[in-house]
Amino acid sequence: MKSSGRIDLPARMTDAPTATLFAALDAAGIGARFVGGCVRNAVLGRAVDDIDIAVDKPPETVMLALRAAKIKVVPTGLKHGTVTAVVDKRPFELTTLRRDVETDGRHAVVAFTDDWQEDAGRRDFTFNALYADRDGTLYDLFEGRADLVQHKVRFIGDADQRLTEDRLRVLRFFRFFAWYGGPPIDGPGYEACARHAEALGNLSGERVAKELLKLLGAPDPADAIEAMANAGALDHWLPEYDGTKRLRALITREAESDGLRRLAAVLEDDADATAIGKRLKLSTQQALRLDLMAAPESAVGLHLRADLYRLGKTVFVDRVLLQAPDNWREALKLAEEWTPPELPVSGGDALKLGLKPGPKVGALLETVERWWIAGDFAADRADCLNELERLSKSA
Repeated sequence: MKSSGRIDLPARMTDAPTATLFAALDAAGIGARFVGGCVRNAVLGRAVDDIDIAVDKPPETVMLALRAAKIKVVPTGLKHGTVTAVVDKRPFELTTLRRDVETDGRHAVVAFTDDWQEDAGRRDFTFNALYADRDGTLYDLFEGRADLVQHKVRFIGDADQRLTEDRLRVLRFFRFFAWYGGPPIDGPGYEACARHAEALGNLSGERVAKELLKLLGAPDPADAIEAMANAGALDHWLPEYDGTKRLRALITREAESDGLRRLAAVLEDDADATAIGKRLKLSTQQALRLDLMAAPESAVGLHLRADLYRLGKTVFVDRVLLQAPDNWREALKLAEEWTPPELPVSGGDALKLGLKPGPKVGALLETVERWWIAGDFAADRADCLNELERLSKSA
């Protein structure tokens, strides 16, 4: 494979743990190159977090070499040629070069190879077939670097073939467009995704949710989710989609992107968030939060401290950003600076007044709490005890 110039590697790709790993591979005669997101981001000058490495020897050989070098290695996906090396507590994913033997529209049967070009040719998008040596030498068989710079997401070879091999690539096309693309969207790729959109119904809800939330977590995913909807890629999994108007407004208010909150922003007003959570197999916590965001509750913003106390910080911030009351900036500042106090009295205090355990105690405490909140939480424990005692006498 001929080199295609050089790139400047960020510190994370040249630091001591990375150098230690490459030295161990070199000593065992294993060819290794950076691949995937770390190369994409290095080309664009973006931050690099995870580092993936392609190697030209079978995973068993790689594991033996790393263990001989006293490097911890975990067989995370031997069937697919993947192992994880841990150097100075840093994980590195190493995957053996592969070629597809058989595909069923989602999972491929692979055979290992030492042919870099063969490995590159089985990948989905041009910029995902970029490799780099540890000195920054770049290998680019499909003009992926140019596509990255031009913000173009383009399938390798025939788009329909790539999608027939793996239908998940429909979602990946739009996800990568959200993170790396720009208008105009690649026509052949988009049209192929529209043709294959119906097959998305055969995917798992968990996998769809993962791709969708990653897409929505991009800095500005509105054009991507809109294109996805127009291609029919949301028809099966998110028929409650209602456009990007609220999403585009939400993005202008957010300090940080949040995929789940943005999902709530593209739903129709009467969407059944519980049904969506079950369909997408969201975690219990995610499903509950989506339900709270989508619930037709009263507006926030009239009594900020009371709202923050009642809802908790996460739901309060979600509601403020989605509903955008006139004082939304003040509300967000309050959420950062003020921690709601706990009610100064409890059921034990009621029992000490001679009340018997039961519903009456809970009702009295709720009354005291409403009184305390109405006074903007100013009453201290002594005041709250006095109010509880007064109410208990008239109960």
